[in-house]
Amino acid sequence: MSKRNTDILVAGGGIAGRIAALCFAQSGQRVICVDPNVANTSTDLRSTAFLNPACELLASLDLLADLAPIAADLRIMRLCDMGGKEPAIRKTVDFDASSTGAERFGLNVPNADLMATLAAKIEQSDDLEMRQASVETVTPRLNDTIARLSNGQHIRAKLIIAADGRDSKLREGAQIDVTRTRFGQKAIVFQVSHPIPHDGISTELHRSGGPFTLVPLADPNHSAIVWMDHGPQTDQHMQLDDASFAKAATARSAGVQGDLTLVSKRAVWPIIAQQAKRLTAPRMALVAEAAHVVPPIGAQGLNMSLRDITILRDLIANGSDPGAPALLDQYQRKRMPDLTARHLGVNLLNRAAMTDSPMLRDLRERALGVLGSTAPLKNAAIRAGLGV
Repeated sequence: MSKRNTDILVAGGGIAGRIAALCFAQSGQRVICVDPNVANTSTDLRSTAFLNPACELLASLDLLADLAPIAADLRIMRLCDMGGKEPAIRKTVDFDASSTGAERFGLNVPNADLMATLAAKIEQSDDLEMRQASVETVTPRLNDTIARLSNGQHIRAKLIIAADGRDSKLREGAQIDVTRTRFGQKAIVFQVSHPIPHDGISTELHRSGGPFTLVPLADPNHSAIVWMDHGPQTDQHMQLDDASFAKAATARSAGVQGDLTLVSKRAVWPIIAQQAKRLTAPRMALVAEAAHVVPPIGAQGLNMSLRDITILRDLIANGSDPGAPALLDQYQRKRMPDLTARHLGVNLLNRAAMTDSPMLRDLRERALGVLGSTAPLKNAAIRAGLGV
């Protein structure tokens, strides 16, 4: 029986899993990261908005310079209400990074390019290796845990990081329940070109069914789009040919960037909210979508995940045993209150965005107006969004 020893085993080689592996390796831990699709780095049409606290983490990993050529600055976060009878913008509020003394709120990076960059950085690490496999079983013991991989190998580690996604087998194996909310929504993700430059403005347009968000890409005339809507409407949109779909997307965008032209394929993602009832098990910590899933509103998803990783990294750096029960208890105490608050907040925002009630739509417009005209509220919203 083949067996390897390591300090930390990361299960899941997505964006969060790879960043976690790099973080722990940089902190002096020996790390093995396993994923059944190690080479699958180019199929994700989505992009990731790294807010400034997350950018600080990327900088600590010496990744920002590599990402700069493929990233777009996010200078302004624009919220628009389109809740009236006509598909037109009724109210707009801009959150400008310059009001905080910063040049930008963060960076937006295409996921496919991001994964390739992370793969290259992992290749350069002496204390980290990637393996194509999944974790089949876990046997925790007093001072370590034994993981059996799908390739038959056994890994002895002091800590297992469950970063294996919203349907986490490790979470299920640890008998950790989740609370799950289904909204009856789906999201279409795709990329477009447009004649009006985005100028570093991320625009989120709220109308019944869910937000339509245009996020800047490195090319000033290209954006990544997340179009959330009720499931049946999404299915109808996906049946359109490219030209008809682009026309429908332009109408849904209120023409803020001019006529939209598809420059990628389209993909559909179900929208759910999910939170694990615990973040730890013996010798195991849950991070990212294994721990929490929120609708794609306000760039919260992956930024919450990187906060998980940052807190774990700091705790591990101050302890001799990365899987010690006391350390995992600290992670649970430090992380769960913020996750619960953000889970509730994003769920409420999504329900407000998707409502079909004229009264609630008008209330949403008035609330947006109050937020935009009240400086303390606006600043508080910026701080909350950034997680600072």
